Amino acid sequence: MNTKSYRKYFPIFVLPTLLAFTLAFIAPFIMGLYLSFCKFKTVKDATWVGFTNYIKIFTAKDATFVDTLLRTTKFTILGVIIINVGAFLLAYFLTKKLPGTNVFRTIFFMPNLIGGIVLGYIWKEILDTFCQKFLGHVFGYSGANYGFWGLLIVMSWQLMGYMMIIYIAGIQNIPEDVLEAARIDGAKPIQILGKITLPLVMPSITICMFLSISNLFKLYDQNYALNGFSTKTNLVAMDIYDTFYNHSVDEFAEGTGQAKAVIFFLLVAVITFLQLRLTRSKEVEQ
Repeated sequence: MNTKSYRKYFPIFVLPTLLAFTLAFIAPFIMGLYLSFCKFKTVKDATWVGFTNYIKIFTAKDATFVDTLLRTTKFTILGVIIINVGAFLLAYFLTKKLPGTNVFRTIFFMPNLIGGIVLGYIWKEILDTFCQKFLGHVFGYSGANYGFWGLLIVMSWQLMGYMMIIYIAGIQNIPEDVLEAARIDGAKPIQILGKITLPLVMPSITICMFLSISNLFKLYDQNYALNGFSTKTNLVAMDIYDTFYNHSVDEFAEGTGQAKAVIFFLLVAVITFLQLRLTRSKEVEQ
């Protein structure tokens, strides 16, 4: 069967997926974009108010979006650095044919199998015990800085093993003859790492950077389980949720929350797009 024969069946196979994608993503996104310019309680009673919701985000007396966005950006930058550097180092040493590497790979990957809410509550108990013993109070009352750094520890611990697997695949994909030629030419391990390993692992770095940035920016469940709702530890996802369901205080709450969600989506989309462009430009063909 030639290519033209396959093409006539293309709509049959793509239509179900395209229909599901339209119903599950495109249609809700367009509706959400429209509702961000409305005052509403349900989608049926939406009233157009223009840019009122967007103005309220930055002018309301209790405006928290900018603060949480800055906190989320700081959290994401630190998390991306810690997770990717740690994951790469783990992958680098676990591809050196050391004894027990398969066991260590399994152990480091296991935290990724634990659900976000469960993971948050487990670490809350651990940190509560630690703070009670050494600081005299439980973790929840230990201040905003502890909540921020505790969440960073939890997410680094969870995501590092997953990124490690991707880096291991990238390192193992490097042709052995290239590494052997570098050793014969007298290259030192640090030179091989900087001049050969890192450039050839850039596709893995691109994937891991994208996954870690998107996951950390959108974080909700672990933060909720570990810190609860707090203006001192809320990240953007929690602030959006808190705003949307604050209708007993603000009649524009739903619209303002939806406007925050639109802004957040655009910011994450732009940041991840720029990251993909930057890291892909540094990839080299083997």
